[in-house]
Amino acid sequence: MASQQVKDVAADQLKCFKDLNLGAKCQQNAPKYTTVTGKGIADKGNSLSVGPRGPLLLQDVQFLEELAQFDRERIPERVVHAKGAGAFGYLEVTSDALSKFTKAKLFSTVGKRTPLAIRFSTVGGEAGSADTVRDPRGFAVKFYTEDGNWDLVGNNTPIFFIRDPILFPSFIHTQKRNPQTHLKDANMTWDFFSLRPETTHQVCFLYSDRGIPASYREMNGYGSHTFKLVNEAGEAVYTKFHLKTKQGIRCHDVATAGRLAGDDPDHTTRDLFNAIANKNYPKWAMYVQIMTFEQAEKFKYNPFDLTKVWSHKDFPLIEVGEVVLDRNAENYFAEIEQLAFSPANMIAGIEPSPDKMLQGRLFSYSDTHRHRLGANFHQIPVNRPRCPVMHPTLRDGPGCFTDNGGALPNYYPNSFAGLVGDSSCKEACQKVAGDVQRHDSANDDNFEQVTSFWTNVLSPEERDRLVANIAGHLAQVTVPAIVERSVANFEKVHVDFGAKLRLALNLVKVSASAGR
Repeated sequence: MASQQVKDVAADQLKCFKDLNLGAKCQQNAPKYTTVTGKGIADKGNSLSVGPRGPLLLQDVQFLEELAQFDRERIPERVVHAKGAGAFGYLEVTSDALSKFTKAKLFSTVGKRTPLAIRFSTVGGEAGSADTVRDPRGFAVKFYTEDGNWDLVGNNTPIFFIRDPILFPSFIHTQKRNPQTHLKDANMTWDFFSLRPETTHQVCFLYSDRGIPASYREMNGYGSHTFKLVNEAGEAVYTKFHLKTKQGIRCHDVATAGRLAGDDPDHTTRDLFNAIANKNYPKWAMYVQIMTFEQAEKFKYNPFDLTKVWSHKDFPLIEVGEVVLDRNAENYFAEIEQLAFSPANMIAGIEPSPDKMLQGRLFSYSDTHRHRLGANFHQIPVNRPRCPVMHPTLRDGPGCFTDNGGALPNYYPNSFAGLVGDSSCKEACQKVAGDVQRHDSANDDNFEQVTSFWTNVLSPEERDRLVANIAGHLAQVTVPAIVERSVANFEKVHVDFGAKLRLALNLVKVSASAGR
């Protein structure tokens, strides 16, 4: 069912709420207003004052509570992925293909359902930015498993711009605003892209047709990183996770995206809400790729390089389940804005690989949630595991919503609690050896897979649109040396790529030092 033909339930939310919750109830039986501590409120619309024109009174605690809470309504928005939408549903296992590779219980039985939450987002824009910008889309999944929460925190792309996390803050700065002008700055963006050629693969994906998904339902999701699966015998393999949309991939052209940015900047947020409200439940098929340790040692590329993909021919997709979204949030702030993901949230049978970008994210995501939501963000209902949690050494801090460990000792080891370790969750043994230094990965074959993307994946028409999209943004760069360096990188992908860009930019080949 096309989204434009679906009833706009989002626009009628308040009416639907009234019909559902009040119906034919008499007003005198309606719930009464109270303070946050439960005291009834007789008059919600007027402050307590000395006479009708006199000053207000400090004893009007109801008024003070209104202002104090209002002053604190906004929490810090996410540094990245600030604009987003989300929903709830489940993963249903459709194949036992993973049971021999992992002891993770959510994959143990065909037909098994595990509840989940998904948050989709743009990356670089602020919370009030348009849904239809050219940007990667976040695709983060929280599985509420019987063994704890597992977060698969990815994007709608199987690759990323960089392979070393030390560059991540700088990369994000180039996608944000110039620190003096407070404007998006093409010079910043393309200066970074051209100085770090490993970005070329993701840049080509971003400026291709798939750079502007038509909706969150009509795009794929990828764990992107390499992970490790471990079975009951302690045997491990490497894996990548893929979520392929069952709605089909659909994207907006530049003109449509620009129109929607003005007419309906929340277009994809509205589309997702209405699809679920109209029971047109979005679905994705879940796949994995499997690579043995021996294959990893002989692999042509670094298998943990986030700027590259694993060939589907060499490592075919194996379907393992279906993801379905069938419930909208009751309250956006409580269930979506406070929904906190971290790649560090894993369960027994799923472990991190040596992927450097993954290693960096294991710390940074949880740390930013502590800043944004508080030390006890994991206790917020939407983040809380659906299984018993026993970790009495993590105590106190603002926003503690549990019994805080009760009377249990708050130190380890101790002689009093009677708690023991869970041997079934022991990590797989892996030997690691190497020289400790800052290894330069800037030139780890930055172009071969991009060349394959240009020659084997894109049609001639798609190549032309890719060139036009890149040229349109590069034309905003005011430093000739940055433009030349950028085009030179695309020439390394394919000579035709560079030639088409030069033609589109009316650019002759000049010295890279020009314009400095």
